Amino acid sequence: MSYNTILFEEKNGIAYITINQPKSLNALNTEVLTELGQAVQTIKESETIKVVILTGAGEKSFVAGANIVEMSTKNAKEGQVFSLLGNRIFEALATLDQPSIAAVNGFALGGGCELAMSCDLRIASENALFGQPEVGLGITPGFGGTQRLARIVGIAKAKELIYTASNIKAAEAERIGLVNKVVPQEELMAEAEKLAGKILKQSQTAVQKAKIAIDLGIELPLHRAVEVEAEMFGNLFATEDQKEGMAAFVEKRKPEFTGK
Repeated sequence: MSYNTILFEEKNGIAYITINQPKSLNALNTEVLTELGQAVQTIKESETIKVVILTGAGEKSFVAGANIVEMSTKNAKEGQVFSLLGNRIFEALATLDQPSIAAVNGFALGGGCELAMSCDLRIASENALFGQPEVGLGITPGFGGTQRLARIVGIAKAKELIYTASNIKAAEAERIGLVNKVVPQEELMAEAEKLAGKILKQSQTAVQKAKIAIDLGIELPLHRAVEVEAEMFGNLFATEDQKEGMAAFVEKRKPEFTGK
């Protein structure tokens, strides 16, 4: 499939998605969102893609936000439709079987911060800047920011950042748990690929079950969440990867997982 606004590549089990609109600082408009959704669907249907790395073109911006020019003319109904479009695509990304890594290079504001939070893990360059500045535009975050930010950094910190429209630098984002690691700009993609490589060495079946247990369990009371964990744990004992992983441990060798 060819794209106008994103770049898509698969290599060695990794899908690379690059928002490729550097002149607009990779801002999200309807076309970008639609093509991102198409790429996510391709990944969902793939049997060879195991990890996703998502980034933005250029060194200034991951995604600077949703396209304000496009949004400025919308009425109430159109605004809701735009929000639902973004949320549907971001949720599809968040619920992929494959783990996803946001390689955040520069601005991750508004929809950009929300896109990064839709990934499982976030690596940021030292020049990255995060924020949900929407209330300064007379709106709220519309692509899941009010929900995902609170779940990642806690309700009080999320309210502070959203209510004040404050932006925070990469080091602060790491301190509050919004990003996993901060690295120099020139090391960003290598660090993301290093993290992806560590994931690829594991049982992909087990990784996927762990993702389900975490993402589903966080929405449930603890007594129900541990039941979900037990179900995922038990299901894995019917897999070839479980047999291979434990046999390799007993035999003191590296396992050779097949994802089955």
